[in-house]
Amino acid sequence: MAEKEVKLMKGNEVIAHAAIRYGCDGYFGYPITPQSEVMETLMELKPWETTGMVVLQAESEISSINMVYGGASTGKRVMTSSSSPGVSLMSEGLSYLAGAELPCLVINCQRGGPGLGTIQPSQGDYFQACKGGGHGDFHMIVLAMILADGAIGQMMEKVVLAPQRPRKTDEEIAAECRSWAAYGKPADRKRNIVTSLELQSEKMEIINKRLQEKYKALEENEVRYEEIGCDDADYVIVAFGSSARICSATVEMARAEGLKVGLLRPITLYPFPKKPLAELAARGVKGFLSAELNAGQMVEDVRLAVNGVAPVEHFGRQGGMMFAPDEVLAALKEKLIKK
Repeated sequence: MAEKEVKLMKGNEVIAHAAIRYGCDGYFGYPITPQSEVMETLMELKPWETTGMVVLQAESEISSINMVYGGASTGKRVMTSSSSPGVSLMSEGLSYLAGAELPCLVINCQRGGPGLGTIQPSQGDYFQACKGGGHGDFHMIVLAMILADGAIGQMMEKVVLAPQRPRKTDEEIAAECRSWAAYGKPADRKRNIVTSLELQSEKMEIINKRLQEKYKALEENEVRYEEIGCDDADYVIVAFGSSARICSATVEMARAEGLKVGLLRPITLYPFPKKPLAELAARGVKGFLSAELNAGQMVEDVRLAVNGVAPVEHFGRQGGMMFAPDEVLAALKEKLIKK
């Protein structure tokens, strides 16, 4: 058995290494704290000399998301990364990508806002990511790691690196994406046109309905989450990302005091794990605490899932501040247990 490659690195550095090792074709980005190490690490590793991956610093976030659109339209595996204000600048491009149904990867290492705000960690972009991200009726698959924050991006941990996967060849891409990608017209098929534009309302409605069916299929088949200590829990904390790491310690502290507390950690924020929350409420959980680094965003989805069967409260910090495990436990007692 080959020896595992283990390194100590930041979350941002892990993203860069993973992009190369999983066969990414192109990265287009623009520096902004606290995610700049993603592009810096890629530049240091020089994957264009090993795998042929393109790494390019664009002149702005608007340019980078449109470069992603161009690369994705050819069937290539492309990505970008930014932080909250930068992702706001990408919102039009995200809507265009969704309208054209193009696959890509967008990393948001969130920082505190609104406005320029601070460079410290936040989870204030939940609404932006999960409720659209731009104009029109569309959704994006949102993974809690991809909607990261400054803490995840900057903290260092031991990482087991995956073996290198080869990039897809042009021939493999042509075979896999033949029906839609604009990689050049062969003689035996019609020209593929990649666009989100349709001026006839009747046709645009058909496109929208097809997209909604796709999102419905995502909600049925792509939900991911983790439960910790929920089997016998009287109270359940719901948290994602760095907040979930903190709240796992809260569960241990509560259990040490004889309180039956569990943690549900959404891995996909869209589609959201509505069904397991509804099942916990139906089983008799007495209350839910949504712990987030914001003023209360994911809590709205938790309330919709629980649907009034049990009380749902929010606890959070804002402006780049993070809570500690004992603060979450104190909030749980104050808002739910001692009521």
